[in-house]
Amino acid sequence: FKAITGIEERRYAETNQVTSDLGYIAAKEAIADANINPEELDYIILAHNFGDVKSTAIQSDLLPSLATRVKYRLGIENPNCVAYDILFGCPGWIEGMIQANAFIKAGIAKKCLVIGTETLSRVVDKNDRDSMIFSDGAAAVILEETNNTGGVLSHESATHAIEEASYIYFGNSFNPDAPDNSKYIKMLGRKIYEFALTNVPSAMKVCLEKTDIDISKVKKILIHQANEKMDEAIIKRFYKLYGVDMPLDIMPMSIDKLGNSSVATVPTLYDLILKGKFDNHSLKEGDVIIFASVGAGMNINAMVYQV
Repeated sequence: FKAITGIEERRYAETNQVTSDLGYIAAKEAIADANINPEELDYIILAHNFGDVKSTAIQSDLLPSLATRVKYRLGIENPNCVAYDILFGCPGWIEGMIQANAFIKAGIAKKCLVIGTETLSRVVDKNDRDSMIFSDGAAAVILEETNNTGGVLSHESATHAIEEASYIYFGNSFNPDAPDNSKYIKMLGRKIYEFALTNVPSAMKVCLEKTDIDISKVKKILIHQANEKMDEAIIKRFYKLYGVDMPLDIMPMSIDKLGNSSVATVPTLYDLILKGKFDNHSLKEGDVIIFASVGAGMNINAMVYQV
């Protein structure tokens, strides 16, 4: 399994925790790191896919929204702090960043809290070996208006929804004795692999070419931690579009220890690097990085960001 996916360990939420609990914990840490008053937040944008699913339940709880639940737990009284959820597959956190940046650029927001949180362990079929890649996790950031250069420089998003729409879906267990009313996350692995290799590199190229930055100036690429071999193939193909080889240290990977936590993989990876918890990888002010993701929908996005 490790040889195929790169995954050696995974992390799961405590049995008394749900997705919004993890999101709340991450949100508190982001607010503390940014040293802001949470009452100043204009938006709370929370990306997830399956809502709050208790460890003993088969039903998802989405009412009220998970973003509203996090706002409540944070004790924010300001009614003008708008809280809403994003259901965009694994690229949800990046899409939340794109939306928050748009709000700031449009002058209708100054501070946004963007959260990616998921407990995939609650929706996996233990009789499906594809489910072995999934894990739980959460991360959050404060995106705010500043006078500094940098930040989000460009983005690219797409939804492929013809044949590709059902590559990841909710279906019955592979256990013939399981009840029909229990549904689990399912995916067409080979189809997804081929889709990602065909479409993600070109989306990243379009995104980078919206800036005037040469590919040689890209310090790191933080790609959704889905499958190590697939991610490496995507980045190699991206550099091949420019006629150059992939740099050896361009693609930090956390999937070996954290597994695939969907919307949380990219921001948790970024957090580990920023806080010096990732061997042989670091970032400093002015560095240019690319975020990229692919997932259910089938959705793709990419974002060029300057630290």
